[in-house]
Amino acid sequence: MTQLNTLLELKNRIKAKKPEFIRQDTSIRPRVRGGWRKPKGIHSKMRHNRRGKRKLPSPGYGSPAEVRGFHPSGLKPVLVENEAQIPSGKEYGIIISGRTGMKKKAEIVKKANEKGIKVLNLDAEKFMKKVEEFLQAKKKSKESKKAKEEKRETKTEVKKEPKAEESKSESIEDKKKEEKREKDKILTKKT
Repeated sequence: MTQLNTLLELKNRIKAKKPEFIRQDTSIRPRVRGGWRKPKGIHSKMRHNRRGKRKLPSPGYGSPAEVRGFHPSGLKPVLVENEAQIPSGKEYGIIISGRTGMKKKAEIVKKANEKGIKVLNLDAEKFMKKVEEFLQAKKKSKESKKAKEEKRETKTEVKKEPKAEESKSESIEDKKKEEKREKDKILTKKT
């Protein structure tokens, strides 16, 4: 393990000196954005490795082959989207996908803690506290909504009963008025 640690330290030193490889003319032309592209122009000073120009990627900037792709903590990172993808072994560290929802993330973190695997892209304890607080807040809001709905239902039931009686009396009055109109029509009809 000591050899691995020395290689990781070497990798970190190399990475600290490594420049940021940016595409040629990104600072001049706004339409030229994005990742690295090799300069191919005939007169390109960058392609000719002129002093004072940006550096090109080369094997000298590479990290040692034994620790290439390792996380700075010395673990091999594995991208995980669900519980089934969690590896078994202490030499692995998991990175939870950004597309994964909160519930699945919580399940993955619990399972990783059981297996003793480290989560590399978030702090597991803080995340679990955050999830628990969120779920408790959600429960409280659901309970308060249910209580409000029950209050509304009881108020509407109390209000419906008098309205029902009022509507009956109104409907009886309406019927009497219609009968009177019909009688008036018949009586005023010319023969």
